[in-house]
Amino acid sequence: MNLQSPKVSVQQSATYVFDYLSKVENYEHIMPKNTDKFEVRPNGFLFALKGMPEIKLLLNETRPNDLVVLGSASDKFPFTLQAEIEEINEESSMVQLSFDGKFNAMMAMMIKNPLQNFINNLTENISAL
Repeated sequence: MNLQSPKVSVQQSATYVFDYLSKVENYEHIMPKNTDKFEVRPNGFLFALKGMPEIKLLLNETRPNDLVVLGSASDKFPFTLQAEIEEINEESSMVQLSFDGKFNAMMAMMIKNPLQNFINNLTENISAL
């Protein structure tokens, strides 16, 4: 299952956005308001939204000023969440989040809308940096 957020404009440089998203502790500030739990872990973080199970994400890959990839630490719920950063000029950039997960059809149908809302909310919060 592949989902994408809309591209959003951020009034910060690509370097700033990359540095921000490369530090796992910063995700607490851009999580949706319905976040019940957030804990920084070595090379990642654990979070839970109201009514949802806990999810542990690890920082999987970075490409300076261009890409930050987080991946699920669970084999039962395998997915990646990647932030693609595009520099517009020294003071602004564009960001788009992409979710890629391998789920059976039933699971995909149940989680598609909540996941789309989640990545859209994250992207909206990133645009306010």
